[in-house]
Amino acid sequence: MSEIIQGVSHVDTEELSAILLDSNNHAIIIDVREPEEYAQAHIPGVPLIPMGEIISYMDDLDRDREYVFVCRSGQRSFNVAKYFQQQGFDAVHNYAGGMLDWDGEIATGLENVIEHPLDAKKLER
Repeated sequence: MSEIIQGVSHVDTEELSAILLDSNNHAIIIDVREPEEYAQAHIPGVPLIPMGEIISYMDDLDRDREYVFVCRSGQRSFNVAKYFQQQGFDAVHNYAGGMLDWDGEIATGLENVIEHPLDAKKLER
């Protein structure tokens, strides 16, 4: 079960895996690392919007959707989740432990980098 830390829900590897496998779960998972990190290893299909750029996409994101943020260790994604909550996004989660804890399938390269203007179809799983 997800843990709440400083008001932010943190999901673990098992929970994130379940979200990814559940075709009925329409949560949007976003990797917030830098392109170099993402290219080295990322969760297949998960789009990249670097932390430093994600604020410019906020107006294009659906506040009624559920979001899970991923980074290397869980710290940057935690900060993004907190910021999103402060901006009125209610259903946000941090992937605790980040890619350092991910033991599932990985992909390499820049397969799903989101560029402005937002292509919302790239966010769908």
